[in-house]
Amino acid sequence: MSILSSRNRLTHAATESEHTPHNTRLSLGPGAATTLLTAVLLAPAPAIAVDGCLVLLCFAAPSWKGIPQCVPPIKQVLKDLAHGKGFPTCGLAGPANVAQHKWSSAPGHCPPQYTHTIDGEGSTLYWCEYAGAVSVSIEGLLFTRTWWNMSGNTVTDFSPSAKAQLGSWDTQFDDEYATWKASSPPSSPAEVGY
Repeated sequence: MSILSSRNRLTHAATESEHTPHNTRLSLGPGAATTLLTAVLLAPAPAIAVDGCLVLLCFAAPSWKGIPQCVPPIKQVLKDLAHGKGFPTCGLAGPANVAQHKWSSAPGHCPPQYTHTIDGEGSTLYWCEYAGAVSVSIEGLLFTRTWWNMSGNTVTDFSPSAKAQLGSWDTQFDDEYATWKASSPPSSPAEVGY
């Protein structure tokens, strides 16, 4: 007997006992009770599917945090990435309009304002404040790159073409870059493309 039919029969029996004048008692044998308990405990939690097309649009927005419809899917994607799950795709976008994820690797794939060093014995270790970046390309050209960390914090680097098209955007990345640049000593290493 399937779990679903057992549950339906239990629900039906319980409903009947509530509506009949006599006191009917519902009892399960030890095997049925164990099976029901096991089924309830092992039933998979509903999967949260993230719409890759919505994610693509949200990551390309001037500030996904300011768009209520973007907050839940972006937070879910960041949570999924932090747990090693893949990045969603959008089959409707076409090959020139894509969003893709890449893990950070300082100093080569991390913005200089978020790259830090630890001096060790005879070597320098680099680390990045952000775990990875989601890059959005529109018509084959980089539009935005959103850096994210395991806590779900993000900062977005908007390309010059994105800035021209959007007119206004979240300037946190630019502001932090300007602060880093102003505080960097003249002899700091050359910036590495990220």
